[in-house]
Amino acid sequence: MRLVVRQDYEEVSAWTAHYIKERINQFQPSKERPFVLGLPTGSSPVGTYHRLSEFCKSGELSFKHVVTFNMDEYVGIPRNHRESYYTFMYTHLFQHIDILPENIHVLDGNAPDLEEECRRYEATILAHGGIEMFLGGIGPDGHIAFNEPGSSLTSRTRVKTLAYETIIANARFFDGDITKVPKLALTVGVATVMDAREVCIIITGAHKSIALAKCVEEGVNHMWTVSAIQMHPKGLIVCDEDATLELHVKTVKYFKSIEHVHQALIGQENLGLQGELLSSTMRTSTTAGREMLVRQLLSGDESESKADDGEEPMSPDDENDSMEAESPNAAREQSPTKKRRTTADIAAGTLPSSNQ
Repeated sequence: MRLVVRQDYEEVSAWTAHYIKERINQFQPSKERPFVLGLPTGSSPVGTYHRLSEFCKSGELSFKHVVTFNMDEYVGIPRNHRESYYTFMYTHLFQHIDILPENIHVLDGNAPDLEEECRRYEATILAHGGIEMFLGGIGPDGHIAFNEPGSSLTSRTRVKTLAYETIIANARFFDGDITKVPKLALTVGVATVMDAREVCIIITGAHKSIALAKCVEEGVNHMWTVSAIQMHPKGLIVCDEDATLELHVKTVKYFKSIEHVHQALIGQENLGLQGELLSSTMRTSTTAGREMLVRQLLSGDESESKADDGEEPMSPDDENDSMEAESPNAAREQSPTKKRRTTADIAAGTLPSSNQ
């Protein structure tokens, strides 16, 4: 799992939007091979959506061959309701980009058969080859999508009863009146999210710092459903400094040091977007550099040893000159290693034996 720490919400949004842009562009989507992107709602991704819209308007990014699946939708409110997630997505993203309407998938909270709607949604995801990348946010209690505390970590898209804390939190969108907040929602499951080939979670603000600490420093727990990201082979969390308040200092330093190694020591030009080495050439050069360092260290040890014995370190040229100046009898006073080599030569018949 990667943890990327940025200063504030603005920097988190900018980093995440740039990352998504690069992922889509490197994927090189086409009509036959679209980039399938899972998307959240709520306050966490709004800044990211605005920057993605700017990339699209500037020509740096196109959503023409991107297929999207949203995480959730309320049950029982019209699609055109100002607080429906369908309206939210069009307001903050879809109306600002060049995505095709048929490539947008949002759960229908007014379907006559909600269970069948959930099964259809899962089947549609599979029909598109699965989700390449799922972007998400969390609540203060660590829930992802509407997978509230206690949700099964193997859950799939389903009807979900909202926790009281979630209803209270969402009341601000319904004139502060909790009686107007829907009590049910359709949501993708934890396993639906974790089936994506990459999962990226945005976590910002001090009010989510406990959830981040539970997710990163403690075990996988269905009471903090975002903690399932620990089991994902390509899990990524992008957070701000405020969200790290409950993490141990050494944890934050560790993840920041990993990023420093990538940028300063390995070189960002040698790494892929997900932190992988770009080619075997880089591995070869790294190995060669390591071997050179070992040789230098060993050479330094030999020089220090000679200095301790009161001898001046000899250069290769000096050593050759010295050997040429030695008398033939000096060969009998060689080191034990050289004597062993001489004995081997005698055994091979290449030199005359002294007994002959």
